[in-house]
Amino acid sequence: MKLDTGALRYLTTEDWRVLQAVEQGSKNHDLVPTPLIQQIAGLRGGSGVHRNISNLAKVGLIAKVKNAKYDGYRLTYGGLDYLALNTHRKSSHIYSLGNQIGVGKESDIYITASPSNRPLVLKLHRLGRISFRTVKANRDYLRNRQTGSWMYLSRLAAQKEHAFMKVLYREGFPVPEPVAWNRHTVVMEFIDSFPLRQIDSVPDPGKLYAELMEIIVRLAQRGLIHGDFNEFNILVKEIPDAKAEGGVRLEPIVIDFPQTVSTNHVNAEMYFDRDAACVKRYFERRFKFTVEEPGPFFKDAIKGADPERRLDVEVEASGFSRKMAKELERFVEVVPGGGEGEGEVEVVDEDGQGVDDAHEGEVEDDDEEVDEDEQDPQANDPEMIERLESLNVDDDVAVKPVRLQDFGLVPFDLPQEPDVVAAQVKTKKKASGWAI
Repeated sequence: MKLDTGALRYLTTEDWRVLQAVEQGSKNHDLVPTPLIQQIAGLRGGSGVHRNISNLAKVGLIAKVKNAKYDGYRLTYGGLDYLALNTHRKSSHIYSLGNQIGVGKESDIYITASPSNRPLVLKLHRLGRISFRTVKANRDYLRNRQTGSWMYLSRLAAQKEHAFMKVLYREGFPVPEPVAWNRHTVVMEFIDSFPLRQIDSVPDPGKLYAELMEIIVRLAQRGLIHGDFNEFNILVKEIPDAKAEGGVRLEPIVIDFPQTVSTNHVNAEMYFDRDAACVKRYFERRFKFTVEEPGPFFKDAIKGADPERRLDVEVEASGFSRKMAKELERFVEVVPGGGEGEGEVEVVDEDGQGVDDAHEGEVEDDDEEVDEDEQDPQANDPEMIERLESLNVDDDVAVKPVRLQDFGLVPFDLPQEPDVVAAQVKTKKKASGWAI
């Protein structure tokens, strides 16, 4: 789904309270009753609450379900996005939002900037948008609550990714710096780099291959296995180095950690071997680089590891509990990450409801299905295609300056309280003859 922040500045304080009330009610209700929304929001007067609900429903932040047994509303991913963005804005982590720079099976990536104009990346986890057919047979943990459970799992994925990135960055692993986490979103450092899948050739593939295998082994020695270590989750950064060939040294950066598991996991060796095999297979196919020696091996990697320096234990002790990990791993187990075309794919809507799944009723005002090219207006842009095709790691300019205006960054522009802005808009409508 597209992240549209156009209505963000027009929401009043009462609108935010009602939206938060729907979120709170979603913890125990798939469809939050209207009286309960009014009770949680703590607003006087039923007509006022209904007006706030109408405002939120018009911009798609909450939705009503047809043929439901009672009058109620559910929180959409759009509403969850607004709640997270508002929290990041109040915490001065995000000041402006730019273009979408990436999309995955279970996440959307946007370029953002801090109040100090530092480029950042906003990752929104959207578990349940694309899942595998086998999930239907393993959805007992959803307890027949599709929408809320997918949002809960998205929150767990974001919390887990931020927790692991925090300790890995502190220990000197090549990962982006985590800046903030809230609900299903993670704000992290923007790294001017290229995904490995977009690179056609490198000066020394053997050296890059050895560095990637070293990262896999280092993670295992600290008690972690990435679980989805492939060309889609590896960035290559160019660093000027007069001693390197061509004056440029390539540094790999690892991203995407929701599927990371402990070396004590029952399938740890399988995940370790799969990570190593993904890199080996890609280098053979793309760079024609073949490794004759087998390995690395899981048993050799964990041999001699210091139990007191295990990062998986530290992350669990710092807030991401074992219960949370198990709930998320049950989803990861049936929805593996590595590569394209693994299994039969099932398309589900933006709030996690399968096309074939029975639910409490049909959702009103569902978004129309759009082609993949229509979701990204830059997909068929000739100028953008030409720029992407011209990118190469052998460029003369090793480090390209980041120009924030290239990413369409637009500030949230909330200089005043939302109530004041809404009152000004209402006054303008009255002056222009609008019927309020």
